[in-house]
Amino acid sequence: MSIEAECRPRAIRLDEYRSRRRRLMDDVPADAAVLLPGASLVTRSRDSEFPFRQDSDFHYLTGFPEPDALLLLLPGRAEGECVLFCQDRDPAMETWTGQRLGAEGAVRVHGVDQAFENAERDARLVELLAGYATLYLPLGNSSALRLAERLRAELVDRPRQNAPTPLGFADVAPLLHEQRLIKSEGELALLRHAGEISAHAHRRAMRVSRPGLAEYQLQAELEHEFRWRGGSGPAYASIVAGGRNAGVLHYIDNRDPLRDGELVLIDAGAEFDLYAGDITRTFPVNGCFTSAQRALYEVVLTAQERAIDAVRPGATLAAIHRGVVSDLAAGLTALGVLAEDGEEAPEAIVARRFYPHATSHWLGLDVHDVGSYRRDGEPRTLRPGMVLTIEPGLYLPDNDDLPAAFRGIGIRIEDDVAVTPEGCEVLTRAVPKQVADIEALMDEK
Repeated sequence: MSIEAECRPRAIRLDEYRSRRRRLMDDVPADAAVLLPGASLVTRSRDSEFPFRQDSDFHYLTGFPEPDALLLLLPGRAEGECVLFCQDRDPAMETWTGQRLGAEGAVRVHGVDQAFENAERDARLVELLAGYATLYLPLGNSSALRLAERLRAELVDRPRQNAPTPLGFADVAPLLHEQRLIKSEGELALLRHAGEISAHAHRRAMRVSRPGLAEYQLQAELEHEFRWRGGSGPAYASIVAGGRNAGVLHYIDNRDPLRDGELVLIDAGAEFDLYAGDITRTFPVNGCFTSAQRALYEVVLTAQERAIDAVRPGATLAAIHRGVVSDLAAGLTALGVLAEDGEEAPEAIVARRFYPHATSHWLGLDVHDVGSYRRDGEPRTLRPGMVLTIEPGLYLPDNDDLPAAFRGIGIRIEDDVAVTPEGCEVLTRAVPKQVADIEALMDEK
């Protein structure tokens, strides 16, 4: 593990956080300020909380790891344009939950211009925001809106002479999320590492799989590997779906036994430094595909490989998805699942019955990452630095109108892909997906 530790990418540097904040301030009007709250602790039961995870937008701009923080960006302010409010230093609480950075530590460690502890927040916020005409904040965040409404009321009651007050609110999310959509080299390194950790976990699950294990036991193997290799845990609820459970797209019960002769679909990824990995593999519980499983699997694999080959600057996710649907339809027709001369187009049947989800989503600090999929009403074109998934699937129900050999089979194959100037880089290629490679890896056990 010492070699693994040495290979871990560095965290995002302070100058990159400063650059991100500068870009956001450059995108808002000169008389506008930005207010962004961090995440708070969430109660799990009574007086215990879920493990803390910082809000992704807040982390993107600050890297600050503590709960109940608040960021203000104040363009043109002479005393400093970036102001952070954070938890008070409290020796009694720190005995229980660990040392807090406090205002001095926030400036020293995280490179903000000025910081105050939360005990001073209410007294300082109105003064700091006086003179700004518009306040950009996440309008979908109810606590941020409540705070902004209170501040606006206080500014109206106590206006400065000849100074506008922030009576207007605007949504910061579209500006910030467009910025987050293009990943820096530092972010790509973190996503690459999250993908590597995730790949190790999927290989481990393949090696230990056998009939009689429970789905949750494979989940335990995956998530042990996430933590063992330095991840903070799963980036989302792990899906371990044996047999017909694979037809439930977001199946997370993970409690049924794994049966001989069936496939198991695993959709799971590690989080590393808040960046997500996201891999899906489908493989036989006993290590050997049946002829029907292999035939259906090859249809999905062909579609996935062709879709990855189509990822390049200028392509669109909509066109890639159409290609996947076409490939799946052709494959199912060749297998006799779809009729060649039916009244309904094969592609329409695939989208309606067997493949109800999109081929791709953005990936980054969130597993379903931010950024619009359309610009000016049209599918946006891919650019270098975008990171996305490619995840075609087929989910055949246990219906009498389907060939018996294919009934109740669910297959999905997913990789994480970064757009490069020349085409793309597959960040999760370390997990086998060719039938022979999967069977060879599983035979190692």
